Amino acid sequence: MGFKISNRSHLVASRRQAAHLSRAVGPKDGLIASMNTIAHPLKTATRPPLILASGSPRRRELLSRFVKEFLVVTSDVSETHSAGVPPRRLCELNAERKALAIAERYPSHLVLGADTLVFLEGRPLGKPADMMEARDMLSQLSGRVHEVITGVCLVCQQAKRMRLFAESTRVKFRELSTLDITEYLSRVHVLDKAGSYALQEHGGRIIERVEGSESNVVGLPMEAVRKALEQW
Repeated sequence: MGFKISNRSHLVASRRQAAHLSRAVGPKDGLIASMNTIAHPLKTATRPPLILASGSPRRRELLSRFVKEFLVVTSDVSETHSAGVPPRRLCELNAERKALAIAERYPSHLVLGADTLVFLEGRPLGKPADMMEARDMLSQLSGRVHEVITGVCLVCQQAKRMRLFAESTRVKFRELSTLDITEYLSRVHVLDKAGSYALQEHGGRIIERVEGSESNVVGLPMEAVRKALEQW
C-alpha cells in the first residue's frame, strides 16, 4: 500500500515514572479522576477528519474528552490472540487491522484503531467467551501483577501515512475470594472486556494498584493519543 510508517513508540514508564504514576485504587472508585484532566480540545485545522474505528463506548468517551468532532465507524475485523506474537506487536497488529479496514472505505480520513489486551506472564487474556471463563480469568489474576497493553494505529490512506505505537500499564489485583469474584461478576458485565474486568466499573473491589496510564487500562491511552494527533 506504500504507507510511510512512523517509528513505533513503545510507551512504557521507566521505573522512576512508574513510581510516580503508581496509584492505589480505593474500593469506591468509579471512573478514575485523573482521566478527567485532559479537557482542552485539540485544534483540527491541519488534520484530516477523524474516525474512531471502534464501537467501544469507553473509547468513544475517552476520545471525546479532547477531540470535539469525530465519526465512529466499527470494523468487523476479527482479533488475533496468538501467544506466539510478542505482546506489544500483537496489540499493534490488531489495531492496524481494524484501522486499515476502515481506511480503505474512507481514504481521505484519519482513522484511529485500538486494541487492548491483558497479559499474565506474557499470555494474552482477551474477552471471555462465557461467565465460567470470566470467573477463571479473575481467579488467575487474583493477587498478581499483570500487564495491560493497548496498541494504537493512526492511518490516512490518501496521505499514505501510518503511525503505530503501544502503551503498557501494570495492574496489581487484590487477593480475591470466590465470593469476591461472584459479587464483582454480579455488578459488572464483563463479557465485552479483556481480562474480564473494568477499572472504571467497581475496579476498587478487585484492583489494589495501577502503575501507568489509567485510561490505557480502560481502552485508550489518552495522553499518548493526544500527543500523536498533535504531531500528525
